[in-house]
Amino acid sequence: MRNVVIIGSGCAGLTAGIYAARANLKPLVIRGVEAGGQLTLTTLVENYPGFPKGVQGPELIELMQKQATEFGAEFKEGNVTKVDLSQRPFVLELSQERLETSTLIIASGASAKLLGLESERKLLGRGVSTCATCDGYFFRGKDVVVVGGGDTAAEDALFLTRYANEVGIIHRREQLRASKIMQDRLRRNEKIKFHWNTVVDDILDADKHEVSGIKLRNLKTEEGTIKPVHGVFIGIGHEPNTSLFRGQLEMDDLGYLITREGSKTKIPGVFAAGDVKDRFYRQAITAAGSGCMAAMDAEKFLEEEQ
Repeated sequence: MRNVVIIGSGCAGLTAGIYAARANLKPLVIRGVEAGGQLTLTTLVENYPGFPKGVQGPELIELMQKQATEFGAEFKEGNVTKVDLSQRPFVLELSQERLETSTLIIASGASAKLLGLESERKLLGRGVSTCATCDGYFFRGKDVVVVGGGDTAAEDALFLTRYANEVGIIHRREQLRASKIMQDRLRRNEKIKFHWNTVVDDILDADKHEVSGIKLRNLKTEEGTIKPVHGVFIGIGHEPNTSLFRGQLEMDDLGYLITREGSKTKIPGVFAAGDVKDRFYRQAITAAGSGCMAAMDAEKFLEEEQ
């Protein structure tokens, strides 16, 4: 029987682990399939406070885990396959184990939707990015492209014009799905170039561990071209890892968990933190902040029960 179980080991889950451990709640952190969250897929992080020269994403996660362990948090490998939140204690099932807990903090994050190319996976953090606000600064004066046609892609493209020499938008249709105001802003920006009815067939050059260009294909003519670029930003959205909680917790139209008064879900004793509930900011620092809130809310909940 646990006081606190935390699902997820990214910035939100680890910060919740640090705070819950310091409160002597002996939390158990379940690392999940994507252990460490999205920071493990990036390289240099320059916008996390306290690191004036930046810090490697995996290193930041490792430091947070060490800090949580130092205060008494426990970690378990594996992935939760089923949860029962109908009554307390809450029941969690892993592949070959059953856990019971008085409170649950859900920090399972959101996964960026990808194109599905092998080269894309190999070059993540090496010129391929799913976060323009995180990585745009590294492409000052260079040519980049954004893949997508919705508001996510439009916002990413506009942000990247602050740094890049040229920003290409690769879209498989003849018009964007983004809101009209976003489309107007894109068309007014001289740095943005559109590539309509076009898909990315490959990203070059995985063997050299850096992006040097992309293979494009026009869906109408089937003509293939190679466009030299230094960065590829995937802007086709994120998918919150909330399928486990469908039918048990409130979600918005995209599947993000709905919370009130900080981190509280509709079920007393169940809290949510990080990208699993944040469809807008999706930054390491905001995830960490919400992990702190969730742990403090869980601590207060347990205190009021005694």
